[in-house]
Order: sequence, then structure tokens, then C-alpha cells
Amino acid sequence: MDNISSIHPHTVRSIWISDTHLGFRGCQAELLLNFLHSVQSENLFLVGDIIDCWSLKRNFHWPQLHNNVLRTILGKAKHGTKVIYVPGNHDELFREYCGNVFGNVEIHREFIHTTANGRRLLILHGDEFDNIVTHSRFLASIGSHAYDLLLRLNVYVHYFRRLFNFPYWSLAAHLKHKVKNAVNYISNFETAITTVAESKKVDGVVCGHIHHAQISEINGVLYCNDGDWVESCTALIETHDGELHLIRWTEKQDNSGKIESNLDKKITKKAA
Repeated sequence: MDNISSIHPHTVRSIWISDTHLGFRGCQAELLLNFLHSVQSENLFLVGDIIDCWSLKRNFHWPQLHNNVLRTILGKAKHGTKVIYVPGNHDELFREYCGNVFGNVEIHREFIHTTANGRRLLILHGDEFDNIVTHSRFLASIGSHAYDLLLRLNVYVHYFRRLFNFPYWSLAAHLKHKVKNAVNYISNFETAITTVAESKKVDGVVCGHIHHAQISEINGVLYCNDGDWVESCTALIETHDGELHLIRWTEKQDNSGKIESNLDKKITKKAA
């Protein structure tokens, strides 16, 4: 896994994003919209939890920015970008429409993508490997409420950091990576999903769900998690020669105080 300092991601072959959680107050829709406007691709994969139906049922929140994100995605699909939507657990109601096409957007339960250099990647959200979500919706709901509270705190932390011209930083992500049980859960999730990918005889897997962006090799299987747009603001991209890069789209302020979005190259990672 290498650090990349020279990648220019504005024209790429493929983009994977997941866990945007449109409809949730903690969604970083402004950064996401900037990213979608800045980067063009042949393929766009929406890897689940694009719309947070759970949050919308509890407390309806749908500002214009969230609507603009959907309009931008549909606009890309209309103008030649192949858009594949693999619903997750927060937008599982769309799983009823797997196999259909709406507005040039294909809906699939899972999908296999072949990179430009010939690697076959299984694409799925990943919630089916989360035993709590799969076997106990009651416990999942409790966990979701606690996590939502933590993400709401992110909004206030982000606001005060902006006042002092500090870059975007996620309290939720920081705490999650410090808690031993969360670290163990992430490791177990990665092992489980790559084991299934190996059984399907693919070269790798791309998923979301756990809000932890990562590129690694586990037992000979390439594991890629494209992260999220409530904590880390990350995406996975494929260059035209088939290389996979993990990027984080953050923000900066110019001398006039205007907020701009940019690629944070410091944490950019690739799988050759």
C-alpha cells in the first residue's frame, strides 16, 4: 500500500461511493456534490446507504443540497456514465427493484466489475456480513441511534473547526478507531467478506457499510472499502490503466475565507 502524491482524479474510469446517508443531518452533502461535479468517470458505483430511509422515518430532513446530489447522479446517468446502484441496509427498500433500470440507473443486489487490467471485483454493500444487522434489528436500531448521536456531534465539531480555519475532522471516526471492540469488529468484517469473495473466485471485493475506508490484501484477496460521506468523505477510484486509489475529499479555506473542496493527498492509497 503506497502513498500517492501526484494523482489527478478528475477524469477516471470508475468511481465507488457509499454511505452518503442522504436524508440524515450528518451527511456531508456539500463536499459530496463538489466531488461529483469535479470528477468525471465512465462508471459510477453506488455501493449502498445512499438514501438513509431509517433516518427519514425518524426525523424527515431533505434539504436542497441532498436533492442536488441525486439530480447530479441522474444527470451523469443520462449523459453516458454507467451508474450501478447496489442498495444497502439503510436503503434496503430499493432491493425490491433489483434487476430493474430507473432513469438509466441499474439496480443490482451485487455486481461484478472487471477493471481495465483484468481484475474481477465483487461489489456489494456488506451489511449481510454484519451479524447484528442481520440477526437482530432491535439491537441494530439501538446501535444506530447511538451512532447517529455521535454523528450529530460531528456537525457541531465541524462548525467550530471552520470558525478557526481548521480542516475537516471526524470525531466519530476518531473514537471508532480508538475503541478496541470497534477495531475487532472491522477486522472480523474484513475477513468475512474477503472469504466470501474468495469462494466466488473473484480477485477482490469492494464494499461500504462500516464507514472505514481501506485498501488491503487479505489472504490473497484484494479488499477495498470506499468509506462514507458522513465521517471520512472518501471514495474509491479506478484509473484508466486499472489502478485503484482511495481518496479523501476534504475542504480548505482560501484567503478570503471561502470554503473550497480539494483532494487530501496525504491519505491517498492505491492498489496497483
